[in-house]
Amino acid sequence: MSIRTRKTGRIGQITLQRPEALNAVSHDMVRAMDAALEAWRDDDDVACVLIDADGSKAFSAGGDLQYMHETASKGDFEASRTFWRDEYRLNAKISAYPKPYVALCQGFTMGGGVGVALHGSHRVLGESSRVAMPECAIGLVPDVGGTHLLANSPGHLGEYLGLTGYRMNASDALHAGFADFFVPEALWRELVEALIETGDTSVIQSMAEDPEDGTLMGVQARVDACFGKDSLAEIIASLPDDDWGQATLKAIRAGSPISANCTLELVRRARRDGTIEGALRQEYRFTSRSASEGDFIEGIRAAIIDKDRNPRWQHGSVAAVSASEVEVMLSEPPGGDIIFEPA
Repeated sequence: MSIRTRKTGRIGQITLQRPEALNAVSHDMVRAMDAALEAWRDDDDVACVLIDADGSKAFSAGGDLQYMHETASKGDFEASRTFWRDEYRLNAKISAYPKPYVALCQGFTMGGGVGVALHGSHRVLGESSRVAMPECAIGLVPDVGGTHLLANSPGHLGEYLGLTGYRMNASDALHAGFADFFVPEALWRELVEALIETGDTSVIQSMAEDPEDGTLMGVQARVDACFGKDSLAEIIASLPDDDWGQATLKAIRAGSPISANCTLELVRRARRDGTIEGALRQEYRFTSRSASEGDFIEGIRAAIIDKDRNPRWQHGSVAAVSASEVEVMLSEPPGGDIIFEPA
């Protein structure tokens, strides 16, 4: 099984069990999580929910990209759209869940992993944790509610993180608002046992420590000065000619130009809207078109299938993308906007 859901003591426990695939989130896993959360919502035996994952390399490095590439390459775009709709509804459900939702995220927590973990009430990282939204590099945009998290990051970190895919350590993620606690991983077993016995999430605070320093706090002022500009062209033009500026420029240019332009717009729309449902609705507008009209198939080919790391994007540069193309990618999709169940 790729996922295990069960009641253990006072908790409902979800464990991702695809370590050989870095616990990539599949459609079946989304359905299983949704069913478990529905069953536990009104179950008085379940005081809180805990999600964790097997393996040391990753909590979850993202969604099941291989499946989505396989179906889209055959012209079946609806398979991915159905997956995204169900996944996004799960992300919204986690955000509004009436019981404490504890996530233990070791190693890589990216993309779809962020979506099933970091909208919960108690987000715990350790020494190995690396959190990122690197979707521009594969022809997507930060999704699974990622633009909502990015929009709520301090200053203009959201634009920076979304456009560069920067990998945050625990300190960075706490600063950016993607996590709540740092607990040394040597204590995680004890933490889980305490939750199983009592269901009392206050144990997390009692075990939490200060993590090693990250870098985001130190570059906050530079990020705000550059990434607060009105357009992507102005952001790029404002980057300083030093190591940080050059590394930032290289990261932006590595992604799909249409994805980068849409990411900037999506983060700002999410900031104006303020709700996770609004962010997910806008993200779906892009992802539903990403294979049929965007760079998604080519991005996955270069990164996952052929692994040549040499994607041939539709546009030669971010400057080649017009405002009208962004508007088209972010307009209401032919099948209509995604609809969410009342909380």
